[in-house]
Amino acid sequence: MTNATAIPVSDKQQILAQLCEQLDDAIFILDANLCYLSVNACYEMTIGYNESFLLGRPLGIYAAKFLSADEGAILADITSHLNSSGFYEKHFAMANRYGQVIDCHMTYRKICIEQTVYYVGMVRDMSAAIKDQKKVAHLLNYNQVTGLPNRKVFLSKTNDLLLDTYQEIAIVRLNIDRYRSLASLLGPDGINTLIKSFVTRIKNLQLDYLTCFSHFGGDDFVLVFECPDANIVRQQLDSLMQICERPFSSDKTEANIYCHISVGASYFPKDDDELTGLLAKAEKALHYVKKQGGEDICWYDTSIDEATIGNWQLESELRTAAAEGQFIPYYQPKFELATGIITGFEALVRWQHPTRGLLRPIHFIDAIITHKLSFELFSQMAVQIAKQLSIWQEQGFCQHICINADATEFSHPNFFKMVRNLLIQHNISATQLHIEVTESSLIQRHSKVKKQLGLLKELGIYLALDDFGTGYASLSYLQEYPFDFIKVDKSFISDIDNNQTQYAIVKAILDLGTALDMQIIAEGIETEQQRDVLLSMGCKQGQGYWLSRPVAADAATKMLIEQYRTH
Repeated sequence: MTNATAIPVSDKQQILAQLCEQLDDAIFILDANLCYLSVNACYEMTIGYNESFLLGRPLGIYAAKFLSADEGAILADITSHLNSSGFYEKHFAMANRYGQVIDCHMTYRKICIEQTVYYVGMVRDMSAAIKDQKKVAHLLNYNQVTGLPNRKVFLSKTNDLLLDTYQEIAIVRLNIDRYRSLASLLGPDGINTLIKSFVTRIKNLQLDYLTCFSHFGGDDFVLVFECPDANIVRQQLDSLMQICERPFSSDKTEANIYCHISVGASYFPKDDDELTGLLAKAEKALHYVKKQGGEDICWYDTSIDEATIGNWQLESELRTAAAEGQFIPYYQPKFELATGIITGFEALVRWQHPTRGLLRPIHFIDAIITHKLSFELFSQMAVQIAKQLSIWQEQGFCQHICINADATEFSHPNFFKMVRNLLIQHNISATQLHIEVTESSLIQRHSKVKKQLGLLKELGIYLALDDFGTGYASLSYLQEYPFDFIKVDKSFISDIDNNQTQYAIVKAILDLGTALDMQIIAEGIETEQQRDVLLSMGCKQGQGYWLSRPVAADAATKMLIEQYRTH
């Protein structure tokens, strides 16, 4: 190991001098009066003056009396710190010779050599770093499509507003209806253009008392109003809805785009005194509007909470019912009108609720559809019907059971497989299981329903068109689909013994059925007179309360046993 020798003082001074000259940071040396003694090349480039011009001039370049008040204050601050501690540090923006404003980090140090005072300053240009910081801050705080404040900024601003305000604050949530469909139609660039145009229209309204317009992303916006009375905002929202009456143009499609909106609102202090509560209640109001079809404004009310809680509770009960087998079939007989013989049954769902008793579909069927439980309900009913058919078959009865199905069930990938397996598992004939299809199902999902009906027909299952005459294209359905039965809707039977129009319609349907080799079943027979008129017209089968109400399985079995004994 060798001993290192010290660098000669002259060499050291020369190295340090060259280092200072070549540094990327700007360096300058001042005398005791803060006048320039030396500057390096980087300082010349930064400030825009060369060393020969600066030498002997004061730090502010010009005499103190010519400096602005701000510049004079900074100079006084520097002098005070250097005199007291010998060190000064500060971030500030400095204008150079060419008028460019440079974001700087500046340090001053007091150095004494042989009782001579010097001040060494170093300036680091922070413009690029600060610019990057501002860019990152913008990315973190503003939506990049619209430039509007994001959720983070909204929460911060509105929280501060709630702490300081003596007025009412309205929180308005806003969504664009059918946004996903629009995004799919227009593509990423097209939907962004639409969103920008939409935001521009709202800005151009120059809404009174608007303190924050924020974009949470996608079609999710929020507006905050501070005003003496929240009712003023109601008028502002009316003008907001009107901007949707004018179409938006699009390069992606020749058709005009109409951008309808749903709006939910809450306000402080009536609805809540905290931002999280206000925001949640505005969102509940927004969801309520959407469930009602959208394109409307809803102000939060406690009844919305009650309805929401009721819906959640009902959904939970329905899922439990599906899991525990609480849905049961009731059987409404179909009769030969001339003889009174039971030809079959239509299975109608009932809910054996554990606390509310036996419920009819009117109390739960809409919720079944809303919560997408239709296939679970159909499956549970179909299993019980297949078991009942198997029991009746063992008892020597050959009557069929008809079960209703709609587009939701038909569209399920396991629908056909499930029905086929039931026939095999319970060893029942396909002709004993009839499936009724409503006209609305045919309208909703034409291609899928047609395929499923074809497969069922190949299996041997009989098909019936329910509620015939209430849709828009009944005759075309009879041509396209392989139906065995047509069920005449009860709306055409209700006054058939007095109303010539009803009589003529039903007679035409009977003639049509004969021509197409389809059996006709009249629904909703409630009087003997209706039965007699239908018989005189040539209608052979029917069902309705006058003939029999829907009954439980054991009662239906007793009806079949009694019929066997009497016939």
